[in-house]
Amino acid sequence: MPFDLPRDTIVPVRSAAVRLDPGQHPFERENGAAIDTNWREETARNPALFDGKVVLLSSLTYAGGRLDGTCHAVRFATFMLWRKTRPLGSAEHAYAHAMPVTSDNALVLIRMAGHTVNAGRAYFAAGSFEPQDFHDGMADIDFNMVREVTEETGLVLAGCRRDPIFHLRSSEGASVIFRRYYIPEPAQAVADRIRAFVAAEAEPEIEGPIIVRSPRDLPANTALHIPAMIEWHFGNPPDC
Repeated sequence: MPFDLPRDTIVPVRSAAVRLDPGQHPFERENGAAIDTNWREETARNPALFDGKVVLLSSLTYAGGRLDGTCHAVRFATFMLWRKTRPLGSAEHAYAHAMPVTSDNALVLIRMAGHTVNAGRAYFAAGSFEPQDFHDGMADIDFNMVREVTEETGLVLAGCRRDPIFHLRSSEGASVIFRRYYIPEPAQAVADRIRAFVAAEAEPEIEGPIIVRSPRDLPANTALHIPAMIEWHFGNPPDC
């Protein structure tokens, strides 16, 4: 099976080897006309969309705490058609979340800006893997996490204490790999720094930060995978 993953549960990931295949993803190769048609429709609704390169999986398996997979760089237009149709078995999407944990044990989420593809959605600052997140042909998960958080919030997580391992939560068609990073400041100070960063951006990707202090403290329009991650954090003390 190209996708053999535990679904709808959180499991530890002690090692990960996800390879970037230079060949064209079968989904992109077989759906060129539909991709172009859908992209015209998407950009008619939101002209701010950009057809850059992101990564789509052709396989991903989990066994004994290890992730192994293969992915391909595809057009963002390809990802948008896949996201709309989600054909089972042919492709899946994986993304990474750094979970910023403040010194007062709050989590810091963000809400996406109105011009983005996930406008108004609340989750941890993140983005799809891109070719730049691969080193020597293999996915550098922490690099993606740190890069996306800095780009969206201005926070620099490099050098922060972090959990020793990743964790995975997979649902049908999509998997999130996550890791807690510990920021040595209280939540309000971290949120203030993010707001200042957003205010200085010409076209910020996010509306602003959201502080979550308990599993009952969920913001409106939270992404579907986020409540389980928040519940897991508050139920599991730091490992380091």
